[in-house]
Amino acid sequence: MNIGLIGAGAIAHFLLKEINQNKHEILQIKSLLVRDKEKYRSLESRFGITLYTDLEAFLDSKIDMVVEAANIQAVKTLLPSALRKKDVMVISVGALADEALLSEISNLVKEYNNHVYLPSGAVGGLDLLQNANALGTVTKVTLTTRKPASSLIEETIDEEKVVFDGKAVDAIRKFPKNMNVSIVLSLAGVGIEKTNVRLLADPHVDKNIHQVDITGEFGEATFTIANNPLPENPKTSYLAAMSILGTLQRINGKLKIGE
Repeated sequence: MNIGLIGAGAIAHFLLKEINQNKHEILQIKSLLVRDKEKYRSLESRFGITLYTDLEAFLDSKIDMVVEAANIQAVKTLLPSALRKKDVMVISVGALADEALLSEISNLVKEYNNHVYLPSGAVGGLDLLQNANALGTVTKVTLTTRKPASSLIEETIDEEKVVFDGKAVDAIRKFPKNMNVSIVLSLAGVGIEKTNVRLLADPHVDKNIHQVDITGEFGEATFTIANNPLPENPKTSYLAAMSILGTLQRINGKLKIGE
């Protein structure tokens, strides 16, 4: 499958290395959409790609799918046009907290018969949540995220501090760079208005730790993920980057597990 990549940050470099540099068997990144072509010119020869600054030319290149690896603003401005021509994978899922954008995307998917893929990112267990809610009988979903204190607040603290306690819809508005997990969890489950979120600043942890608690007619489930940072960029979750590669591989796999 030929991929068109939007963005040239840490996740994009991870994908270029793992797919193109390591010569992936079924995946290849062909095109890269950036704002400044000269800044990233070296990537063309290094990874065998073509750089674009024009969206339409990028979409008309020989690609089967667009992978957004930029930011929320890129999703808002580029995704609707991309969906008219290609399947799209969205990494900056916080953009989908915008109900108008989510509605527009839903309509475009129906009209143009293309797909939107949302990798699980820094969390897991989304298939469990979707299965448990197949009959709409999940009654409660709570995400408790614990992050190093220095990454959330400026003050020095000795004990953990609750930075936010409320619903996902408000969490993503107040912490747009920290709460992508709450959005993908909400979309897989009971929605952003009903998903409970607690965000803790903890001076005693050096990883981002996500605990998900689910209750419903199926019973109860709890799972915890402690994320190591991406070696190339400590602000990015290693698991979030790997979830994109894993999703791309599953799309093209013949054996579908948990889908």
